[in-house]
Amino acid sequence: MNEKDWILLSTLFDEGSITKTAQKLYISQPALTYRIKQIEKEFHSEVIKRSKNGVTFTNEGEYLVNYARTMIKELRKAKDNIINMKEEVHGTLRLGVSSNFALYQLPLLLEGFLAEYPNVEINLTTGWSPKIHELLEKEEIHIGISRGEHHWSGERIVLNEETLCVASKDKLHINDLPKLSLIRYQTDFHLKNTFDEWWQSSFNVPPKVSMEVDRIETCKELVKKGLGYALFPSISLRESDHLYTADLVMNNKKILRRTWLLYRKELLGLNIIKAFVRFTKAFYLASE
Repeated sequence: MNEKDWILLSTLFDEGSITKTAQKLYISQPALTYRIKQIEKEFHSEVIKRSKNGVTFTNEGEYLVNYARTMIKELRKAKDNIINMKEEVHGTLRLGVSSNFALYQLPLLLEGFLAEYPNVEINLTTGWSPKIHELLEKEEIHIGISRGEHHWSGERIVLNEETLCVASKDKLHINDLPKLSLIRYQTDFHLKNTFDEWWQSSFNVPPKVSMEVDRIETCKELVKKGLGYALFPSISLRESDHLYTADLVMNNKKILRRTWLLYRKELLGLNIIKAFVRFTKAFYLASE
């Protein structure tokens, strides 16, 4: 097997489908099937079983998937270390970033970083914070930028913290919220749970949910049209939105949400990691 085979096996295990794997890897289904047969021939073992429900890996196949993922990690480490032997900062930085941070703050951060280190390439994955932690644990990314309180045993630095708030087109009173229309959007479990805890501590009736949308920006546009109110992390709001906002308070304290920079201490031996951590810390300290 080679690197392409490792990636093929790992992707096929995640997707569970020949069709989806072929599409994701930009290869034909016959070519993918041929490579599986060659792997089976090399190891004299059946790797997968196909059915109407997709692909199932045999015990031998699962062993090879674990081997493939280990080899992918080791190859990445080897490439990182070889590049690090040169003095200049260059190579590929694998970042995992919370969706809201990526939408509202990451472009400016990356613009400054790449202006200072033009020989760096960014491999970026965005998603909700639990996904970013999962990628860190699997060592599929070098650095994560996560929001909210999640367990992480490695190094972490607070980049900023913001309030959570209610926002509407017109001024409102918090006590009137149960009678007004709430617009909800999909978000990670931890933020949703925080909103729910605040509501339950403030009211003894459920909210009057009038709309549910998949994106925070869609929700904000609906609020701007006066179609209801919503609960937002303040990172997503700008003065140009012209919305009335009021911070959420629980136990006589404003509810705060932190943004964290997460990484493993041992990776600071890599020039590219050290440079990004140093730059990001300076960027946020300077903006305070």
